[in-house]
Amino acid sequence: MGMSEVLRSIKNAEQEAEKRLSDAQEEASKILSDARRKSSEVVQNAADETVTLTQGILDDARSKAQVEADAVKSTGAKEVANIESNSASNQDKAVQMVVDALTSA
Repeated sequence: MGMSEVLRSIKNAEQEAEKRLSDAQEEASKILSDARRKSSEVVQNAADETVTLTQGILDDARSKAQVEADAVKSTGAKEVANIESNSASNQDKAVQMVVDALTSA
């Protein structure tokens, strides 16, 4: 092998090494880019899941609060009806007491 062949062989080996280095850098860049994209997707999915869970908790709390509100409303309506009923029957007694008081005086 002559000197020119040795130099050509060295130059070819250097070019091949540079190509491998360039390919490795591109692959590393691609891997890093993919990892960042996947990381972003994981964070977004976690955020979406958190929103969904929070909404479910709020809906459940609203539902329970509505049941309690309906129960209080029902109890209040019964009490109002009872008071109205008692006041109507007591009104007749009160009128009679006033009439009796005026007629006996």
